[in-house]
Amino acid sequence: MKRRVREETILFISVVKWVILATLVGIIVGSSTALFLKGLEFVVRQSTRQQYYYLLLPVGFILSAYIIKKFAPEAEGHGTEKVIEAVHKKSGFINVAVVPIKLLTTYITIGTGGSVGKEGPCAQIGAGLASLFAELARFSPEDRKRLVICGISAGFAAVFGTPIAGAIFGVEVLVVGSILYEVLLPSIVAGITAFYVSTLFGITYFYHHVNLSPVFHEKFFLEVAASGLFFGLCSVLLIELIKMGKKFSDSLKWHYLLRNAFGGVILAVITFITTNRYLGLGLIPIQEALSGKSVSSYDFVMKSIFTSVTLNFGGSGGIVTPIFFVGSTAGSFIGSVFGLDRATFAAIGMVSVLAGAANTPIAACIMAMELFGTEIAPYAAVACIVSFLMTGHRSVYPSQILSIKKSPSIKVEMGKEMDEISAVASPRQKGFVSTVMKIVKILKKS
Repeated sequence: MKRRVREETILFISVVKWVILATLVGIIVGSSTALFLKGLEFVVRQSTRQQYYYLLLPVGFILSAYIIKKFAPEAEGHGTEKVIEAVHKKSGFINVAVVPIKLLTTYITIGTGGSVGKEGPCAQIGAGLASLFAELARFSPEDRKRLVICGISAGFAAVFGTPIAGAIFGVEVLVVGSILYEVLLPSIVAGITAFYVSTLFGITYFYHHVNLSPVFHEKFFLEVAASGLFFGLCSVLLIELIKMGKKFSDSLKWHYLLRNAFGGVILAVITFITTNRYLGLGLIPIQEALSGKSVSSYDFVMKSIFTSVTLNFGGSGGIVTPIFFVGSTAGSFIGSVFGLDRATFAAIGMVSVLAGAANTPIAACIMAMELFGTEIAPYAAVACIVSFLMTGHRSVYPSQILSIKKSPSIKVEMGKEMDEISAVASPRQKGFVSTVMKIVKILKKS
């Protein structure tokens, strides 16, 4: 009896402790995110008043790269990746200089037309402030790591207006195929708190209820599953283009400022020749796709290219908003091709590409319900999981740790970071995959 009382007392104290700490983190992150978003809105409004603002892209990339290299190298690239790396390798320690540097360089990048998102900076700023709070309070490395994970959840929740999806994203994105249940309660508390604090600052969010058309029947269910395969391939395309962009950038043995200016020139020239819809956050094309308007068949490919060049040539910002652009426009495209409802498949595509590219199918399913209504839940769930599996053992976050095989017929080494993994086909001799492959070989010979 004494042991039971002692155990329950300890658990009670632990729950109270983490509810209080997570609430404080949510308040800090919600406030900082709201200020960041208001500042970003002002920067975008001022810059886009100029017709050819994107001609400053080379200058923007040079400035962003120089400031990061000089003052906070950890702020390079898209912020969530650096936070994941800090959690796994530094017990969540983040240099506080990252916070103002990430904010400034993201403003510069998006303000001059760089194709990045807003969630990465919010996650990195939130995690940085949570790390600072843990340092000032002299918490243990383990507690600091938990607070930083709460910072990720709170930042994601506050930037997109999805408190539950944001909370789950924070505990799902760190390890592929596993959820950190020990941080689930504080992450949810931090996410909900950050969301409501940001609304108190006047931040508004885009919610778009999807009226499903058609209603459920077997054919529609199969169409959704098939679309999941396509969204998985879109995720692969985005990830591989980002990798190719990095290889191309690294192959240019120039001074880093000259190399970054070259990337800015590439995007400025392409934009001048084509259109400016792939610049910046790309919110208007996302809203068009979700409203059922027709989009170009190559929109999702072009956005992937623009994002790859931006992130690999000095730009600073997030990756999730470009993922939303890729997913929503790809969904609209696939809907047009097969005569399906474009708005419905744009919504499904938006969360499915997130599930695949970020390896966060559960957070993506919940986000679908928070943004588009509960009616879409079963279809989004199927497409998200199929996309997650189809993307394979790759990710837009190379520092994620792999904890599962996505197929027993693939040999991979678990417990490693995603960029260290080499997946090898290893079908079982009498397995279904092996049998199908043999049949395909026979058909090819005939």
